[in-house]
Amino acid sequence: MMRLRNYFLTGFIVCAPLAITAWITWSFMGWVDSWVQPYIPPRYWPDSYLPFAIPGFGLIVALILITLIGFLTANIIGRTVIGWGERILSRTPLVRTVYMALKQIFETVLADRSTSFKTAALMEYPRKGVWCVVLVATDARGEVARVLADQDGEMTAVFLPPTPNPTSGFLLYVPKKDLRILDMSIENALKLVVSSGLVAPDDANAKISIEAAAESVKVRQSRDTEAAA
Repeated sequence: MMRLRNYFLTGFIVCAPLAITAWITWSFMGWVDSWVQPYIPPRYWPDSYLPFAIPGFGLIVALILITLIGFLTANIIGRTVIGWGERILSRTPLVRTVYMALKQIFETVLADRSTSFKTAALMEYPRKGVWCVVLVATDARGEVARVLADQDGEMTAVFLPPTPNPTSGFLLYVPKKDLRILDMSIENALKLVVSSGLVAPDDANAKISIEAAAESVKVRQSRDTEAAA
């Protein structure tokens, strides 16, 4: 029974992520199709001339349209139209707050020039001797930097993600000297947080040290063999 239990748990660990990923992907494709389909004439849908439906066709159409909008926005006419539309939104109560907030979030997360959340670190919180994983954002700027200028050391903004839901959390300004920067990627740091410490990423530096030590032993053994010969 113990062996069967281990087999079941192993199979569950393998199948559960695949099943959840497939379900999320399929649901997202169906959701996009349901939004795009009413705007496309029925004669252009594949299931109108094929004996079977093609899921994800609406998603492909949406990706093409979004790419086309990005292409048009990159030229002078597109920038003029976008600027005109943003000026209208900026003068609309309530709508301007939501739009500007969403625009800033997407520009920060998706822009290539963004340096947000490129580094993970350890920080003592909520008391000395207790460490938590944080995501380093950027140095303190503007009024925050001016108000905290009397603090000991340069202040840095960090995001403290809670377990197991890292989408919410706390923004903290801490002295940079109090952070211990980690070599792990942001993805591995989030895996560590979501799994409550159960999924710990491998130490890349430890692997390099072990490989270097093994290579040194091989070289030494080779030299000893040549000397003995």
